[in-house]
Amino acid sequence: MTRLKNIAAPLLAWYDQHARILPWREEPSPYRVWVSEIMLQQTRVEAVKPYFERFIGELPGIRELAEAPEDRLLKLWEGLGYYNRVRNMQKAARILVEEYGGEMPRDFDAVLALPGIGSYTAGAITSIAFGLRRPAVDGNVLRVLSRLEKSYEDVLKQSVRRRFEQELTEVIPEERAGDFNQSLIELGAIVCVPNGTPKCGECPLLRLCQAHEAGVELELPKKTPPAKRKWEDRTVLVLVSDNKAAIHKRPGKGLLAGLYELPNLPGHLNREEVLAFVKEQGLSPIRIRELPAAKHVFSHIEWHMAGYAVKVEEPLAQGGERDSIFFVEKEEMENVYPIPAAFGAYTQYFRERY
Repeated sequence: MTRLKNIAAPLLAWYDQHARILPWREEPSPYRVWVSEIMLQQTRVEAVKPYFERFIGELPGIRELAEAPEDRLLKLWEGLGYYNRVRNMQKAARILVEEYGGEMPRDFDAVLALPGIGSYTAGAITSIAFGLRRPAVDGNVLRVLSRLEKSYEDVLKQSVRRRFEQELTEVIPEERAGDFNQSLIELGAIVCVPNGTPKCGECPLLRLCQAHEAGVELELPKKTPPAKRKWEDRTVLVLVSDNKAAIHKRPGKGLLAGLYELPNLPGHLNREEVLAFVKEQGLSPIRIRELPAAKHVFSHIEWHMAGYAVKVEEPLAQGGERDSIFFVEKEEMENVYPIPAAFGAYTQYFRERY
């Protein structure tokens, strides 16, 4: 704790010289900070940039987010994954419209109470947008602090996170709370890096770091090993008819809830089994070809996918969305219906001619 009292000055001086230019930093309004922080969960900064620009361009404020049709909202999020993040954002936006006049409250506890917002995000919003002396402790900050203090405690434990939050609250400078939090996050992102050797020679806190002093930087932070993922075999079908493609809406609960997907079945099916399924859907197959295998990793499960492209005769007229598969124009696939990234290896085949 004694060493933490001395980190603000060198950290902020370093940040002023080395902070990356990021679109959400150009105008750190509460809404822009909120959107960026939710997008950055489980996603790399470079990947988030175009999503952020597009999302803000179409939904520039809390009211627009609250009123957006769900399919459009999910389409804007397509490719970022973890779709409950944006669903919770919309729930929170509606609360903000109903209870706070469409504004983010300048109160940490009120922000923390919103759906999908934890202590880190609430700290980031209130410190960066409002200058409140609240810590924002994410994985980057946990790594920096565990090395600074040479702490071998499990950083995934809430008790450890809360201790670091309490310690930081005492040393956040009154006049630059947001910059202080961002400087710690930035340091962890580009200097005190994960999954590799930290760039200790570039670190403004080198002389204060107990892990470096003891030569144990690579031993920290300590984390409970993640649970082993389950494997699941799937067969994905690219069903096309002239300029139309088949999709299916997933159930409202569970994995990828409420999103549109390519028709798929459990297990790795052979050509005969695929053709039998297609005929069961009332479709007449014309040609079939096998597609390359693909894999998609979710947080707790891996899909190992086989794929087939099947050209079918023009399907009978269909009414709207329903439990079974239905056909839409290929342009609609790209512009209207949100298809999860899990199927990204196969959506490209809709552009081919059969």
